[in-house]
Amino acid sequence: MNDSFQPTSPAHVRQGPDIEAGRQVLRESALEWFEREDGLPVVGFRIDSPTGLANEVDWHTHGRAQLICVESGLLTTRTRHGTWSLAPGSAGWMPAAEPHTVAIDGPLRGWGMVLAPTLCRDLPADPCVIGISPLLQAVALRVCDWPIADAASAPQQHLIEVLLDEIRAAPRQRMHLPMPRDRRLLKIASQLLAEPADDRSLAQWAAWAGLSTRSLTRHFREETTLSFAHWRQQARLAEALRQLSEGRAVADIAHALGFSSSSAFVTVFRHHFGVPPGRYLARAAHGLDPPRGLASPAASG
Repeated sequence: MNDSFQPTSPAHVRQGPDIEAGRQVLRESALEWFEREDGLPVVGFRIDSPTGLANEVDWHTHGRAQLICVESGLLTTRTRHGTWSLAPGSAGWMPAAEPHTVAIDGPLRGWGMVLAPTLCRDLPADPCVIGISPLLQAVALRVCDWPIADAASAPQQHLIEVLLDEIRAAPRQRMHLPMPRDRRLLKIASQLLAEPADDRSLAQWAAWAGLSTRSLTRHFREETTLSFAHWRQQARLAEALRQLSEGRAVADIAHALGFSSSSAFVTVFRHHFGVPPGRYLARAAHGLDPPRGLASPAASG
């Protein structure tokens, strides 16, 4: 299928952070480093947002790469490759100049850093979610305490090398919801993200988008690596994570996402993430073994 779709054209991608939204999450002194080419090659900052963001920050890019770790709360970002959800205990890697959006629902706490492109030549070329080792966590917090300077000192340069080694070795976590590129498939996927409880059948979705059922089935798997049914369930679980981070009751989430009952929702959630909803965010927040991600091997069964 050659009818491809991009989330936004380069002319409509803003350069740099949304300043007003950024001020709700970061100090002004940290925001300027997202674009600077000079000075410290790595700048760290703490994240402490009591309310999150009222609206999603629209498509934009940054001059530096980013590593954002969530300690409590939930951050969601969309890229050309799909959607990533950062739950407590995970960190998102965003290469420099990669178009993306940012949504923060409710309070968020964590840390982040921006890295000059010259440091990133052998770091991941695409956005991803990585696991945080105790050493990477300790080095990152040390970087967050560095005073602003024109260049890195010898001890700081040593820590930067350790930091880069830890990012290279970090395991990738499967918190990715891939998005199709074809306009008709993307129309369906976007509607399901907007209304996850929509329970139309495969044939009904195909007719709504102007496709045959066979074409929808084949091309959806080709473009996302997931079956349509699996992708729809992944989308519902991604929304479940967001609502859990807001403190919503399991029964309310199950109803909002179209599950037949609370127990049905809990069963699906446990199968995908390895723990029930009530324990998922709590385990990660307390530094226990990270739960399985959206597209974990167990989830694909």
